[in-house]
Amino acid sequence: MTTTGAQVPRAEHARGGFQRRLLLIFGMQLMAVVVVCLMGYYNVAPAFAVILLIVIVSGLTWLATERIWRQVSVLARWVGNWKEGQTDLDALQSDRLRQTDSDIATLARGFHNFASRIAGYNERERNFTRDASHELRSPLTVIKMSTDMLSDEAGMSEFGKRSVQRIRRATREMESLVEALLILAREADNGQSEQEFVVNDVLRDELANAREMLHGHPIELRLEEPAKFALHGSPRVFAVLCWQLIRHASQYTGQGIVQVTVLPGLVSVSATAGGEQDHPPAPGQRGFEYAIAQRISERFAWPLSLHVQGGNRYVAEIRFPKPVPVSA
Repeated sequence: MTTTGAQVPRAEHARGGFQRRLLLIFGMQLMAVVVVCLMGYYNVAPAFAVILLIVIVSGLTWLATERIWRQVSVLARWVGNWKEGQTDLDALQSDRLRQTDSDIATLARGFHNFASRIAGYNERERNFTRDASHELRSPLTVIKMSTDMLSDEAGMSEFGKRSVQRIRRATREMESLVEALLILAREADNGQSEQEFVVNDVLRDELANAREMLHGHPIELRLEEPAKFALHGSPRVFAVLCWQLIRHASQYTGQGIVQVTVLPGLVSVSATAGGEQDHPPAPGQRGFEYAIAQRISERFAWPLSLHVQGGNRYVAEIRFPKPVPVSA
């Protein structure tokens, strides 16, 4: 009968061997100390010899314990030096643990399985983000180029022009959504896109794009700038986060004004439910856009809160713990 590598160490090690060895060592130490003390009590050995024997017994006990504990130290050192994404896991292979204690072998096997799963997750993440980035962005680029060519066609009807504009807006929304999902799909930002940027400048550009994507909707976008500050991070991530909140606020109000306000270390997106909505959606019904915004805020440690003021006023606030002042 064939056995797997993970099953072999379990058959060769007895459970609790580490504990039994420590119990044996300290039991023998206790017996030796008792015998030496009795020898001193009955004057079989002088006092200095009793003390010397106790020191020797204690030293031998420490050496025996240290030899057993050495395996734990090696495992702890390996775990401490392990880096996420490391693929060299041969040090914890089962066939190298046949001569060690069963408890240590169990810990090593468990960590080996955990590290292997993490390495597999990282590999799948890299493959997914690489393939999704290429396979999703390429057709969107083709659609954008095609709509630009169609918009330059002479003699196109008004209906055709409106259709081209709708396709263009939908394509840009899809680009923004793909970018948001790719940001969330990556386990960690590699820092290549991080830079120091002025929040106000990014918001002006983002609102210009948002006005074009919301063209045809009875929504007015406004930007108020009582303050000005910068951040160290990814301006694209910040823009995607703000766009998701603007979309969510636009769906909440239906029509009217969506206002983006820059305050010291804070950006708020507010809207008032439109007058024609008998039952405006409550901000508690947060939807897909807010879910993406919340996950981005959690990933980059930008706390996000959403509440209602006056019964029908939507207010979403993003706080930035480490704003960078901008000189005049």
